[in-house]
Amino acid sequence: RKKMSLKSERRGIHVDQSELLCKKGCGYYGNPAWQGFCSKCWREEYHKARQKQIQEDWELAERLQREEEEAYASSQSTQGAQSLTFSKFEEKKTNEKTRKVTTVKKFFTASSRTGAKKAEIQEAKAPSPSINRQASIETDRVSKEFIEFLKTYHKPGQDIYKQCKLFLDTMNHKRDLSIEEQSECAQDFYQNVAEKLQTRWKVSPEKVEKAMDQIEKYIMTRQYKYVFCPETTDDEKKDLAVQKRIRALHWVTPQMLCVPVNEEIPEVSDMVVKAITDIIEMDSKRVPRDKLACITKCSKHIFNAIKITKNEPASADDFLPTLIYIVLKGNPPRLQSNIQYITRFCNPSRLMTGEDGYYFTNLCCAVAFIEKLDAQSLNLSQEDFDRFMTGQTSPKKQESDSFSPDVCLGVKQMYKNLDLLSQLNERQERIVSEAKKLEKDLIDWTGGIAKEVHDIVEKYPLEIKPKNQALAAIDSENVENDKLPPPLQPQVYAG
Repeated sequence: RKKMSLKSERRGIHVDQSELLCKKGCGYYGNPAWQGFCSKCWREEYHKARQKQIQEDWELAERLQREEEEAYASSQSTQGAQSLTFSKFEEKKTNEKTRKVTTVKKFFTASSRTGAKKAEIQEAKAPSPSINRQASIETDRVSKEFIEFLKTYHKPGQDIYKQCKLFLDTMNHKRDLSIEEQSECAQDFYQNVAEKLQTRWKVSPEKVEKAMDQIEKYIMTRQYKYVFCPETTDDEKKDLAVQKRIRALHWVTPQMLCVPVNEEIPEVSDMVVKAITDIIEMDSKRVPRDKLACITKCSKHIFNAIKITKNEPASADDFLPTLIYIVLKGNPPRLQSNIQYITRFCNPSRLMTGEDGYYFTNLCCAVAFIEKLDAQSLNLSQEDFDRFMTGQTSPKKQESDSFSPDVCLGVKQMYKNLDLLSQLNERQERIVSEAKKLEKDLIDWTGGIAKEVHDIVEKYPLEIKPKNQALAAIDSENVENDKLPPPLQPQVYAG
């Protein structure tokens, strides 16, 4: 500090030492980076402001919940009263949010920067996009359930709520990051919250697990539309590729996969339908834990179907082929996007342990098997596999003679039409192949003729000689030919 003062005096600049002191008047020098406070005073002021903001946020959440309940109760009377209450509720919510932001910015704004202060106040008065955006019914329901759940945790609940709000604000400012970086932020947040609940608040492992489930539900319900199948990734492209692959494998039978399930048994058939319904329903969920729950329910239905068919508990060797068959038969929408979403943003403790993680791992293996499925995997020849993939024939096709007498005529006619279409398809392919062969022969013949003509022209080149002058007729009147003898005259001889 003495060196700085001496340098200023050498340059002819007068420095008032009182301007360098801490704004709080503790006697230490302040730092412009800390709004003129010294390090100790700045930490104290920052800690006070942070605690005050946490308390205000918690009071705001409770007040909003009470007002929501009052608004819902008053909405039962008249529709006009409902709209009035809702508008007042939105106005109070906006004013409270604006007042809080403005107060915090005023505290940390230097008194000398009047222009910057006015700009910040105007920015604080502007309504936030998150307030203007009307939240969905599901988001409101999840937020209300989350606040009710945190009330049972008392002080840890306040800390959890504050951290969740801070994390959501941070994620809103990190939209330009890649999806992998956003996933790392979410995983770090899960880990930090779980460690703080265990070490700082001494919460039991059971309550920690319940809290993490509610935190994941609250956060991912709000972040779902931003992080599920984002445009910056190729998740949608992979979804289309998997769907196209599964459609091409529609002919695969349970016997080819060695699936120990007999769908002729009514109970087994019902279990198969329920398993397909659960795996398709996975796409309608927003929370990774709910998507995992759909996979778990599907897997349990598969185990029950195998148990009923074999009259004994199912094994892992029976489960995976059956799961592959269910995926092929159901063709779940956006399968790869759902798998990537669960991998990126699910609570890691659920994926690494428990039955949810086991069933999810099997689903990933099933999708990988479908993507690499070939003739050898199904014990088929390459020729038959190619014919089945191109749709020339199908292993499920039945001959008309093999139908039982009680089969309806529509089914018989359908298979006859399929046979006819298959024959027409083969005939068309044969005609196209012969036409391509004829076209190739014509091209080769034309090239051969052109080559022969070219060789003959090179061997016998054409020489053009100059034109000779035309000879004049003997009897013509030509001056140059005047010296010619006269024409012969007929003579008469006496006999």
